[in-house]
Amino acid sequence: MPVVAPPRSEAMLAAMRLVAPGRPVREGLDRILQAKMGALIVVGDGPEVLALCSGGFLLDAEFTPQRLSELAKMDGAMILSADCTRIARANVHLVPDPTIPTVETGTRHRTAERVANQIDAPVITVSEELSLVAVHRQGIKRTLEPISRVLSRADQALQILERYRNRLDAVSGALSALEVEDLVTLRDVANALQRAEMVRRIAEEIEEYVIELGSDGRLILMQLEELMGGVEDDRRLFAKDYFLESDDYELQDVTSVLSGLDTESLLDLRCVAEVLHLDRTIDLEAAIQPRGYRLLHKIPRLSENVAEHVVERFGFLHKIMRASVMDLVEVEAVGDSRARAIKDGLTRIAETSILERYV
Repeated sequence: MPVVAPPRSEAMLAAMRLVAPGRPVREGLDRILQAKMGALIVVGDGPEVLALCSGGFLLDAEFTPQRLSELAKMDGAMILSADCTRIARANVHLVPDPTIPTVETGTRHRTAERVANQIDAPVITVSEELSLVAVHRQGIKRTLEPISRVLSRADQALQILERYRNRLDAVSGALSALEVEDLVTLRDVANALQRAEMVRRIAEEIEEYVIELGSDGRLILMQLEELMGGVEDDRRLFAKDYFLESDDYELQDVTSVLSGLDTESLLDLRCVAEVLHLDRTIDLEAAIQPRGYRLLHKIPRLSENVAEHVVERFGFLHKIMRASVMDLVEVEAVGDSRARAIKDGLTRIAETSILERYV
């Protein structure tokens, strides 16, 4: 059975957005670093946070980077509102459960790790000695790196994404030609799914860099959106064309299981093929027929709802391609003009795909 990879932490990504460049909290943290001070900050002033607080004083003042850096001169922790618009308390002594294990050494950092494990709230530490900012949440720790280093990593990841996207386009084009000729094997489908998922994972990693870069990541985001155009649709339609649906296994289950595969399983085409839930022994050389959703999706102004009716009527792509205009007109929501568009569109796709494959 394929091994499931741990999902990325959306809670941690939300915490990273709070401290990204361009956000007021990041400016306050930078001021603390420049002053060579340390700090312990909890984001959230709900009952679960206040239950861990001892001493200090109630402030309830509007958040400004200047106030944050000034309050850092005191030894205790600072408590911010969940949206970081107000400073709720300052000079607070945090008292988490001492039995919670921690790998940190300094008192401030041990407290931060325990608090972040005990309650669901971002806890930020600024190290006075190392001049580092770390974010703790739900047992995960992320250290903020210099913007130049994150930009360099993001640029390298974009170059890799571009190469993988080109490869995906080539695999997708080859699959289209095989579908037109009715020569598809399970290996071809698994290869296309594998490539689409690899592209998605690289894009997901770049998304994390964009979050970490904040206002400095706008150009990275624009390049990412351009490179990812149509990839998610292709990934979904690869699965929709071939998976075996049942009462307890639907299309979203295919993409969810595919996303959950660990790297080793993703590189094994047999493991990838298993996500299609086909009711037979996995034989990568076995012939398999597409329903036709993906090629119908390529026809301009043809909605997925209409494509559903067409596939429901004919069942498989090769039957759709052999259907006459009169046959297509009989399909629900398909009139004469739309029937001609489907027939002409599939003919053009077939000619283009075969030409690209053999020339």
